[in-house]
Amino acid sequence: MTEPALLSDPDQVSAEWLTGVLRHSGALAEGVVASFEADDIGTGQVGCNVRYRIRYQPEGAGPPTVVAKFASRDPSSRAAGVQTLTYETEVAFYRDIADTVDISRPHCHFAAVEPGTPNVILVLEDLAPAEQGDQLTGCDPALAELAVLEAAKLHGPRWGDPELLRVPWLASKAGGDGALAGAFAMLWPGFVDRYRATLIDESLTVGSSMAAAGAGWTPADPGPLTVCHADYRLDNMLFAPPGHPRPIAVVDWQTVRLGVGTSDVAYFLGAAMPPERRRECEKHLVTRYHEALTGYGIADYGFDQCWEDYRRYSFGGFFMAVFASMLVQRTDRGDAMFMAMANGAAAQIVDLDALEFLPRPA
Repeated sequence: MTEPALLSDPDQVSAEWLTGVLRHSGALAEGVVASFEADDIGTGQVGCNVRYRIRYQPEGAGPPTVVAKFASRDPSSRAAGVQTLTYETEVAFYRDIADTVDISRPHCHFAAVEPGTPNVILVLEDLAPAEQGDQLTGCDPALAELAVLEAAKLHGPRWGDPELLRVPWLASKAGGDGALAGAFAMLWPGFVDRYRATLIDESLTVGSSMAAAGAGWTPADPGPLTVCHADYRLDNMLFAPPGHPRPIAVVDWQTVRLGVGTSDVAYFLGAAMPPERRRECEKHLVTRYHEALTGYGIADYGFDQCWEDYRRYSFGGFFMAVFASMLVQRTDRGDAMFMAMANGAAAQIVDLDALEFLPRPA
């Protein structure tokens, strides 16, 4: 069957094109898309998401809704998506990796990208009535446990798998964030100027220490390496109503990289709940994650190492808050979200005494 055309503009979507996409994925065995209605959903900073409510001839021939993901409509955010390869990475994840891991994520009907451009399209399963998590309100320990157990379903199946280094786009993303450390130091002064009024003292201390450390704040990813989401946070999770067979699904696979799996857990817990709540359940949640990993037959990664990695990789959430906030289009909610990430991660870093991992000034 001929592959559907790459449509990078929501206004180009037609009933004929949707018919071709759903036939290509096997979701539409017979009949055609007769008509559809489109509604923007979400508040993505780098992507534009549209839900299509579809009517078929004959009625009910295919899924009632799908979600299509395009590049952001904002020029600066689009440019950032191209520069950081986020559009290419998400397409590559669904093409090369998604079917080899156990984590719950939307089924992908179609994905295509023109490298080096914002021309990208993903047509995904609509997981409604599941609702997006909210970093501004946080979650309770029960939902946090659900998320860390789901992280093990991403990391466990490919833990230490040497074949991952034979996937070119993924192998190129191994080695930590050292290449971006210089960018952090350059962005930090502007970040402080913009957000000083909402930064807690711990954020100022952590950010200044990271900027002074150069590349020294980035661990060298000694291994074993696995597939990491690298933006594993509440806003990138969908939670279904109680009793649903798929209680959680993870979305926005634009930052996938090779790394130490525990880094996703540290990133998540830094901003998943207020610091006082995190402190009460943090050790338990990391323990539950480690127990889930051992269920994949991982016997050479003890809890002591897991906990040390959790501490060592706690800088990731703070880095992302600074880096992303200074590159994408500003919105009120975006600013609030980045401040929640930065302040939560900074409190986590200080609580864990992780600043000891930074090199001392000469």
